[in-house]
This record gives sequence, structure tokens and C-alpha cells, in this order.
Amino acid sequence: MTSKTASTILSALLFAGAGLAFSPAALAAPVATGTVAGLPDFADLVDRVGPAVVNIRTTERVRLGQGGAGAGGDEEMQEFLRRFFGGQMAPRGRRGAPQQQQEEEQVQRGVGSGFIISEDGYVLTNAHVVEGADEVTVTLTDRREFKAKVLGADRRSDVALLKVEGRNLPFVRTGDSNKIRVGEWVIAIGSPFNLENTVTAGIISAKQRDTGEYLPLIQSDVAVNPGNSGGPLINMRGEVIGINSQIATLSGAYNGISFAVPIDEVLRVSDQIRKTGKVTRGRLGVQISEVTRDVAESLGLGRARGAEVAMVEPGGPADKAGVKVGDIILKFNGADIEKSTDLPRQVGASAVGSRANVSVWRRGSQIELPVTIVELQEEKSPGARPTPKKPAPEQAPNALGLHVSDLSAAQKRDLKIDAGVMVDAAEGRAASAGIRQGDMVLQMNNVEITGAAQFNGLVARLDPKKPVALLVRRENASQYLVIKPRS
Repeated sequence: MTSKTASTILSALLFAGAGLAFSPAALAAPVATGTVAGLPDFADLVDRVGPAVVNIRTTERVRLGQGGAGAGGDEEMQEFLRRFFGGQMAPRGRRGAPQQQQEEEQVQRGVGSGFIISEDGYVLTNAHVVEGADEVTVTLTDRREFKAKVLGADRRSDVALLKVEGRNLPFVRTGDSNKIRVGEWVIAIGSPFNLENTVTAGIISAKQRDTGEYLPLIQSDVAVNPGNSGGPLINMRGEVIGINSQIATLSGAYNGISFAVPIDEVLRVSDQIRKTGKVTRGRLGVQISEVTRDVAESLGLGRARGAEVAMVEPGGPADKAGVKVGDIILKFNGADIEKSTDLPRQVGASAVGSRANVSVWRRGSQIELPVTIVELQEEKSPGARPTPKKPAPEQAPNALGLHVSDLSAAQKRDLKIDAGVMVDAAEGRAASAGIRQGDMVLQMNNVEITGAAQFNGLVARLDPKKPVALLVRRENASQYLVIKPRS
């Protein structure tokens, strides 16, 4: 076979088959996998939004010559590490300065960012940016400066509302943080390290990230550093969807993860501040914890959901409604509680004095309880802690590894509990589950514990192959601890 013949056969195999003819160009084209878009250009977006983003400088009056001028250094550094609050430390007074030379002086406390939301001068920023400030100065991109009045600040949401006296000021539009999508492009504008009007870009990494704060935050990989705090997180439509508030860092500088307060919560808080000068939230009067999978299975819930009631404030709304320690709150006003952190957010958003329905899981069944919402305040701490007894040397623990004793009527009254036993010692499986001396066992597998004899009798009849859920009280809070069977 000549090379020309072989080439002809190869061409026939490649470009003909099943009665169809293919061109070399068609074979060379890649398979379409979807629309390929170029990287976004943020220039027009920055031109449109940038003028409404402001630099915020705060100062405070300190008395020179006293250690108090710089005494808060450690606390401020911790705040810096946690919330990247940029700024200078207040200088200490001169050592040995005569008392008569001591005087007050305005010193720069910090630098942050903010943004104007109305043409008549309302400005949003973080509460921690203006906290403790005696004077706040707002600077626009065109170099105009205004002295700002702090109308109010809410530490729980980290939102503050300021007012400057101006007219026809540039302002931003706000979006809907409930409609954001993971993966969409966003930008931040602010004053990192006092470098004003700095723009950084990235994508939304998560929509409702729990960080231990009162509300879920927007997580992104937008570069945010000291001084960005209080600035806007902006989507590609030029809408503000959040206030940059925190970063996850060990060094105090950006490590690839930043958090923003969702704009929906920001506006809810700022509207209250504008109308009343303060923020009010609803309260149930309970302490709660997460429901684990083991606890859910032991209590017959099927899957981990809801909020476990660890403590009920005596005389509080939940107490009056009949909520008890050990209940699992599954719904609030018909809305599912998937995670324990869902509950305080829903309760907090309720109007003070309003009526709500709470659905709780108690001893294998769901109960509906009506409750009247009151205003959020500091929780009260009930009761003193009784002293456990020392077990006799010859006394063996029960099958779970526990030595328990009865609580007196006076102890129950002081602790504001109806039943339970004191853990005098914990060994074996009970100790491995986290139960300690001094704990009190209130329930076991949905059964209320009325005394030591009853508890030990129930333990003796347990199936050793099944896990056991104990409702355990420690200090002023309670939680379920699951003792697993022997392997």
C-alpha cells in the first residue's frame, strides 16, 4: 500500500460514516459546555457607587499624664484582631509630668469606612467603628468633610447610624440580601490602613455563616483589612448587600475570609434607630443549645433539628407559657427551627408585646405553647449550686458509672427545678460522655427523674446495647448528654 493510498483510506475513516460527511473544522471544534463569560469589569460600577463611600475618623478626649490614656491597649488590640479596627493607640502621658500640666487633648482613635444612604446625609457604618468616640469626622471622595452625629448604635448587629448636615449628597442603593447567590461577584470599597477609596473584589462564599454572633453573616473572599470596617459590600448591580464587619484571622490582617452584616438586618436596625434612637428585640427568656444527632435519635426526633432548652428564666415569657428545660423547640410562629441559632433571630425580630406560638418536642410528642414576647434584656442567673456527697468506698456505681443522691426540697427550690438527682461521682461510660461530679440528672430517655432510687432502678432495666440520653444540668444551664453502649 502506497502512502497516498493509506492517506486516502485514513481520510475516509475520519470524515465519513453513517451516511454523514464531516469537515475537519467541525471535528476540531471543542464540545460546547455552556456559555463562557469573561471576567467582569468593575470600573463603571466603582464610578457609580464610589462617591457615596466615605472615610470615617474618630477621636476621643484623653487626659494627658494619666495612665488611663493608653490603659485600654490590650483590649483595643483584641478588638483589632477580632474586628480589624484600624487606628492609632491613644498616647500615654509624659512620665513625671506635673499634675497642673495635665489637660485633655483630642487624639485619633481609629479609622473606618461607611456609606451614605440618603441625599440628606444619613450614613451607615459598624457600631464598633464609632464606639467610645467623642467626635466623628466623615470625609467624601471629593475631600469634603463633615462632623457626624451618632444617632445610635447596636452592638448585637454591629450597626451604627450617623447623620451629617448636607444636601444633594451622593448615596447608594440597597439590595436584598435574601436574594444573593453563592459564587456571585461582589466588591468592597473602603479605607484599609487609611488608604481611602480602595476597591477589592471577590465572590460570595456563603450566605448564612454562623460566627457566634446574633445574626448570620455573608462570607466572601473579598480582601478586607483594618479600616475597611463599616464599608459596603456591593453586588454587580451597584446595590449594597452588606456592611463589611469581621474577618477570620490569627494575625489581624486579611487571610482570605471576610464577613458582612446582611443589609436587610442593617436596614431593620437603622430604621429603629432613626425612629426611636434605640433597637428593641423580642425575648423568650431561655438559654438554648444545639441538638446533636445522638440526642435527636434518643428522643425520637429522627434527625437533628430544633433548639434544646438548657435553661428557663424563672418568671420569664417561656416559663409562663409552660416551656421546660429539656424541651426541643421545633417551630416559632410556624417557622421551622433547623438550627438553634435560628430561634434567637426569629424571636428577636418579633414585636415586643406580640403573641407567638412555640412548638416543642417533649417526651415523644409535639406540644403547642402560646407565649407573649417581651423586650430583650440581660438574662437572670438562678440558684446556688449544692455540694455533692462523697460516695462510700464500698458503694459501687450503677450500670452507667454514676453515683447519685437525692436533692432536698430546699435545694430544688433554690435551683428552681421540680426534680432531679445529684451526681456524686462519675466513672466509666458516664465520665466518657462528659458527665461530672456536681452535675444534676433531670431526665433519662424522656423520663423525669424524681429520686436516686427511681433513677438507679431505671438504669438497671436499660438495654445495654442502646444509647441513653440524659438531661444534665451544670451551673445554670442544661443539656442532653448521650451515653453510648459498650463497644
